[in-house]
Amino acid sequence: MTSSPANPQPRPFLLDGAWVREGSVLDVPDLFTGQVFAQVHQGTSAHADAAIAAAVRGFERTRKLGGYERQRVLRQVSEQIARRKEDFATTIAHEAGKPLKAARVEVDRAAFTFQVAAEEAPRLGGEYLPLDWQASTAGRWGIVKRFAIGPISGITPFNFPLNLVAHKLAPAMAAGCSFVLKPAPQTPVTALMLAEIIQEAGWPAGGMNVLPLSNEDAGLLVRDERIKMISFTGSAKVGWQIKAQCGKKKIALELGGNAGVIVHGDADLAFAAERCVAGGFGYAGQTCISVQRIWVERAVYARFVELLLAGVAKLKCGNPLDDTVDVGPLIRESDALRVEEWIAEGVAGGAKLLCGGKRSAAHRSIVEPTVLTGTTSSMKVNCEEVFGPLVTVEPYDDFDAALLAVNDSPYGLQAGLFTADATRIFRAFDVLEVGGLMVGEVPTFRMDHMPYGGVKESGLGREGLRYAMEEMTEPRLLAMNLMHLMNPR
Repeated sequence: MTSSPANPQPRPFLLDGAWVREGSVLDVPDLFTGQVFAQVHQGTSAHADAAIAAAVRGFERTRKLGGYERQRVLRQVSEQIARRKEDFATTIAHEAGKPLKAARVEVDRAAFTFQVAAEEAPRLGGEYLPLDWQASTAGRWGIVKRFAIGPISGITPFNFPLNLVAHKLAPAMAAGCSFVLKPAPQTPVTALMLAEIIQEAGWPAGGMNVLPLSNEDAGLLVRDERIKMISFTGSAKVGWQIKAQCGKKKIALELGGNAGVIVHGDADLAFAAERCVAGGFGYAGQTCISVQRIWVERAVYARFVELLLAGVAKLKCGNPLDDTVDVGPLIRESDALRVEEWIAEGVAGGAKLLCGGKRSAAHRSIVEPTVLTGTTSSMKVNCEEVFGPLVTVEPYDDFDAALLAVNDSPYGLQAGLFTADATRIFRAFDVLEVGGLMVGEVPTFRMDHMPYGGVKESGLGREGLRYAMEEMTEPRLLAMNLMHLMNPR
């Protein structure tokens, strides 16, 4: 049993069914106060090697678990996450700086993620395949069955320290795979709390290994041939570097974005503005599908901007542990400084600042919610991933030109469209180079069972429980020659 976040004793990590107090001690600060919130033991390269070996042994147990056994464990994990909602939410608010009300939503989503995984575990099926397509193959048929691929390494970011960990572990468990997880260095406590719940639910020892590692020591999780698949969520730069180093193993990459939204003149402008505020400034914009670029039909542009700015003005910045706060600090002060510099570069290049634009005088890691207009596609606030509380908003005259503007990006994760015109909806679905188009909604929308992933620089493969399970399994064919079996020579 691990210590609570309030306990000053450093938390151990989970290796081959045992809680290990070795390696260096990593301080985990409260993101708002800067004071040490918790401490965790950080593993070494030797621990990483031992974790992989444990996962190899553990796979021999996890792969043999029946669907009902995997389902039972996953259901229990979902129930325990829900029971410990406030513990998880408070921990996320401390170490990730996520406002408490948003942290509670994340906990609910994580419980749902494991619930769906429990439902999918016994459904992992295959197909019957007729092979008698020619006279020479009369009496032949086949069955295709999916088999767990083997040990999986998961590498997760800071921004969803519970639910993005869940999106690695839940489908792996549902598919019967073992795993080694490296949580983000800023948010290891949440992952270790989840590991504790999974262990108590009865997942086999060795089948789960969760340990903080330095980036250098975590390299073994990428290169080692005993790992059969890597599931990574993080920056595009790091993700594609990992792909270049991973060798023959499978890889799923959920990377960055600078999501676009189109608001056509027939839309409910008040609703569209409300959703753009929520999608652009929730968790200070630190999500890869955060609203960043907005295009509005010129006839309704002025009214939409008025509604947008009114919504932004209602946002409250401050301590994430305050139930009334909407926007907390960015994960590092250096990120807040970068966002501030990008805003200044845009204004120097001719953009107009409609609100915000600076770091808070009271807390230098908080950036004021910012709206820019008069921007160009080459400005960093448009062509890069801001990962901060900033949106740009521009008018358009031609719908097809707006579609091309959304596509004018190295990223392609999700996009949003507000219109009641079915022709435009299907035109957008056909043209937009994104992994998902949200109609009547912002790109920040995600249900945890839907296929989720991007194109171009935004990634490779899909998450969402059933879709991730397909990535984590491989099909095998059993071909039967019944003619020969029934009529042997």
